[in-house]
Amino acid sequence: MSSLFDQYEQATARAASSVPHPQPRESAPISSGYVSASLEEDVRIFSRNRISFTPPKPITHMVVNNNILIIAMKDHSILRIDREHPEQPDEVKVGDDPVHRLFLDPTGRHLLISTEAQEVFYLSRNSKKCKNLAKFKGHLIDSVGWNKSNTSDTSTSEILLGTSQGVIYEAEIQAGEDSRFFQQSLDQYFKQVFSLGKEGTVPVTGIEVERIPATKAGEVARFFVMATTPGRLYQFVGTVPSQADTPIFLNVFQKYEDITPSFLELPGNFGYSKLEQYCPKARGLPKTFAWMTGPGVYFGSFDFSSQSRDNLTCDSHLLPYPARDQESFLRPISVVLTEFHVLLLFQDRVKILCVLNEQLIDEDISQSFGRLMGLCRDRIKGTIWAFTDTSVFMYKIVREARDVWRIYLDKGDFDRAKEFVRDNPAHLDQVMSRQAEHFFEMKKYDKSAMYYAMTEKSFEEISLKFIEAKQTDALKVFLMKKLGALKAEDKTQLTMLVMWLIELNLNQLGAARGKADQQTRFKEQQEEFQKFLATTRVMECLSSNVNTVYDLIASHGDVENMVYFAMLMQDYERVIRHHIQNEDYTAVLGVLRKPTNSAALFYKFSPVLMQHIPHDLVSAWIEQGKALKAKKLIPSLVQCDSGPSEMQVLEAIRYLENCIKKLGNKEQAIHNYLLSLYCQHQPSNLMGYLAAQGEIADNVNYDVKYALRLCAERKHFKACVHIYTTMGLYEEAVDLALQVDVDLAKQSAEKPEDDEALRRKLWLRIAKHVVSEKNDIKKAMAVLHECPLLKIEDILPFFPDFVTIDHFKDAICSSLADYNQHIEALKADMEDASESAKALRSDIQETRNKYGIVSGQQKCASCNYPLLTRSFYLFPCEHMFHSDCLVTEVHPHLTPAKNIRISEIQSQLTTLHGQRPQGSSTSTEGATKREEIDRLRNELDDIVAAECVYCGEIMIRSIDKPFIDHDEYEAVIKSWE
Repeated sequence: MSSLFDQYEQATARAASSVPHPQPRESAPISSGYVSASLEEDVRIFSRNRISFTPPKPITHMVVNNNILIIAMKDHSILRIDREHPEQPDEVKVGDDPVHRLFLDPTGRHLLISTEAQEVFYLSRNSKKCKNLAKFKGHLIDSVGWNKSNTSDTSTSEILLGTSQGVIYEAEIQAGEDSRFFQQSLDQYFKQVFSLGKEGTVPVTGIEVERIPATKAGEVARFFVMATTPGRLYQFVGTVPSQADTPIFLNVFQKYEDITPSFLELPGNFGYSKLEQYCPKARGLPKTFAWMTGPGVYFGSFDFSSQSRDNLTCDSHLLPYPARDQESFLRPISVVLTEFHVLLLFQDRVKILCVLNEQLIDEDISQSFGRLMGLCRDRIKGTIWAFTDTSVFMYKIVREARDVWRIYLDKGDFDRAKEFVRDNPAHLDQVMSRQAEHFFEMKKYDKSAMYYAMTEKSFEEISLKFIEAKQTDALKVFLMKKLGALKAEDKTQLTMLVMWLIELNLNQLGAARGKADQQTRFKEQQEEFQKFLATTRVMECLSSNVNTVYDLIASHGDVENMVYFAMLMQDYERVIRHHIQNEDYTAVLGVLRKPTNSAALFYKFSPVLMQHIPHDLVSAWIEQGKALKAKKLIPSLVQCDSGPSEMQVLEAIRYLENCIKKLGNKEQAIHNYLLSLYCQHQPSNLMGYLAAQGEIADNVNYDVKYALRLCAERKHFKACVHIYTTMGLYEEAVDLALQVDVDLAKQSAEKPEDDEALRRKLWLRIAKHVVSEKNDIKKAMAVLHECPLLKIEDILPFFPDFVTIDHFKDAICSSLADYNQHIEALKADMEDASESAKALRSDIQETRNKYGIVSGQQKCASCNYPLLTRSFYLFPCEHMFHSDCLVTEVHPHLTPAKNIRISEIQSQLTTLHGQRPQGSSTSTEGATKREEIDRLRNELDDIVAAECVYCGEIMIRSIDKPFIDHDEYEAVIKSWE
C-alpha cells in the first residue's frame, strides 16, 4: 500500500495548478473581503492537496485526531494510519453491517464505531481487534462528548453519548488485553443521564463536555455541556463533587429534570446538524463554536468567567449560507471551524467564510475526484481533511490571520487590528494612519497627532494639516512624538524640531501672558514648556545651540524663560547679573547655592552681596563648608575695614570663627584677619582666641610678630604678655606684666617649667620690683613663699640697709630648717644604697650555686629528641634546648645585626675546634685558644641564652607579630589560590 504522505511536500508546490481556483460568474461575483499584500495574492489561505493514496475499497467515513487517521471502508473494515509511521497501517474488520458514525477521542487513543445495526464497537490504540459493547446494543449513537482531560490508554474515563432517540447516556469503557477479551466486559457502565426527546424523538447530533477550572481553592469542579439536535442548541452547567458516584454527570443534569434547560431553537432544520468548537490549546477551554443547522452556521464565543449563568455563550450570530448564483440551494454536508474561518463542505466544493465579516473568501471546487463525502479537523494538530470515496485531501493553511487585521481595520477596531500586524511594519503603518485619520475626523486632534507621529506619512503633510486646522497643541504633540522617535545621530532633524517646538511654546505663552481669563492655562503651558526644556534629549540639543535659543527667547521678550533657560544651561553668571541688575540679591544668593554652581562665582560676586545681605551671605558660606576656600573670600571680608557697618563686622567674625573652630582652618591670613578684627572690634574675645591657640610659637596659626604689633598699637598689654610668652621672650613678658599686674607677671614667670635658672631669674625680677618699686616687705616675703627656688639670701641684697633683722627672722629660721632636712635625706639615701649593694651580692652568690638535674629521658623542647645527645641549655624555668635548636628558635626574634654576629661566632668556633695543635706549639698558645673559645661561647650565650625563648620577653613581644611576614604575604596568598 502506498504511503499517504510520501508526496505531501511536493503537492504543496503543485497546489495552484492541481487545484483550480473557483471561477465566479460575472452576474454574482464572490466578495473575498480581503485586499491581500502583493506577495501573497496568489497564495491561498486554504490550499487543498491530494494525498497519494488509493484505498483498497471505497471510503465511507473518516476521522482524524492527534495524527491518527481512521478510515471506514465499504467492506465494513477500518483502516488506521499513524501519520508518523504511515508505512505500517492497521486494517481491522468491524462486523457485517455498514458504519453509521466514527468517533475518535482527541488523543487518538480510543475509537467508537456506531453501525447501522444499532451496535457499537470499541477499538483502543493498542488493540487490533474491535470489541462489541454489549450494553450499547439497540442504541444508534449519533454523537460522543469525550473527556478531554483523559490521558489513559486503557480507559475512556467518563464520556457522554447522544443517540438517535434524543437520549444522553454516560459511559466509561475500560480496555483489556486481547487475550482476556472473553474474561472481562469492556463496557464498565452505560447509564442514561438526560433526554432531549421529551417533546418528540430527535437525534442528538452533537455533544461537547468542558471542565471549567476552579477560580478559588476548594471550589467544586464545574462542568459545561453543549448538546445539539437538528434544530436546537442546549447548554447545561453544573457541579460535580470530587468523590461523586457514577454516573457523575447526573449531578449536572438533575437540576434540569424539573425545569426546561436553556436552549436556542432555529427554524428550518433539514434533519441533521453538526457542532464544532475551536480550542487554541489542545487541552484548554474552547474559544468559539460553530453549529451547522438549517438556516446557516450559528457562530459565537464562550465566556467561562461567569459563575452563575447557565448560558456561557456570547457574541453569537447566524452566518447565512452563501448563495450559489440562481441555482437551487444545496445543503451543506459538514463544517469545520478554525480560528477565523468556517469551512462548509458541499458535494462538489468547499466554501470558506470569514467569521469576522461573514464574507465568502474562497470556494474550492472539486469535480475531478468524485463527490465530496466528509470534512474533519484534527483537534490536536489543527490539520483539516476532506475525502471522497476514492481520495483523501489535506488542506494546507498558509498564515490564516494574515488579512484579519484588514477586517478589524474596516470595523474601526484598531487595537485588535494592531495585534495581527506587529510583525509587518507596512500593515502596521496603514492601521496607524487610519486610526490617526479617524481621530482627526472625530476632532480628537491630540490623539490623532500621537498616531500620525507613529506612521510613515509625510512630515510636511501632517504638519500642514494641523496648522491649517489651527491645532497648535496637536502639532506640538506630533512634533514631540517625532522628536522622541529620532536617533541621536539625527542632529539636524533634532535641532529643527526642538527650535520649532520652542517657537510654538513661546507664541502660546506670549498670547496668554497678561490675560486674566487665561492665567490657569498660562501656568500649565509654562510648566509644560519648562518641563520640555529640561528633558535630557532636548538639553543635549540646546547645549550646542545656546546662543540661538537665547536669541529666540529674547525676540519674544520672555525674561522669565530666559532666566529659566540660563539656569538650565548652568549659565549662572548670566542669571546672577540679571538679578543684580534688578537688585534682587536674595535671588542671587539662591543661584549661588545651587549644588552645580562653581565656587568661582561665590568669590566673584560675594563682595557685592556682603554690602547688602551680609548675614544671608555668611550663612551660605557656612553651608558650603570646605567647598569654599576662606582665603579667597578675604576680598569680600576686608570691606569691613572701609566704613563697615556693625552687621558686616559681626558676620565677618562669625564666618572666620566657623572656619577656625568647625572647619579647622589653619591658614595664617585667616587667623591674622580674625585677630585684627578682635583687636579693633571685639577685644573681649582676644584673650580667649590667644589661649585657644596655645603658647607654642610653632603651633600657633597667626603671625606672632604681626599680632604683637597690633596688640601693642591698641594697648592690649595682657595680649602682648601672652604673645611674648608664646615667642619665648619671658623676660620681656615679665617686665611688661609688672607694668600691668604683678599676678600676671607671676604667671608668666612660671611658664618656663623646664628651665629653673630662668624661672629663678624671673622671680628675682618680680621680687626686686616688689621690694624696690612697692617697698613692701610683707609682699616680698610672700614672693619668697610662692617661689621655692628663691631663698632669703637671694632677696636680701634688694632690701635697704636700714631694714631690721626682725622682719627676716622667720624666713632665716625656715631656710636653716630646710638645709637640715636636706642633710638628713642625703643620709637616708646613703643607707639605702648600702643595703641594696649587700642584697645584690647575696643574689649573685646564690645564682652561682644554683643547679638543675637532667635525666636521660629528657627531650629538647624544640626538636623533641633526647637532650643528652649533644650540647644543650637548661633554663631556670626547666625548658631545655639543644644548642643548635635554641639558635634556630631565637633567630626570627633577633635583629639582623645579632643574627650576623651569631653566624660569625659559630664560624669562628668551628675554625678553632678544627685547628689541630702543632708539635711545636706551646702551652701558652693552647691556653690562649681555650680563652678565645670560652670568650666566644660566653658571647654566644649572652645573645641566645639571655632568657628562655618560651618564657621570656621574646614570647611576649611576639604576640602582635603576624603569622605571615609582610614580605612573604603575596606569595603565600597566591599559593592558596
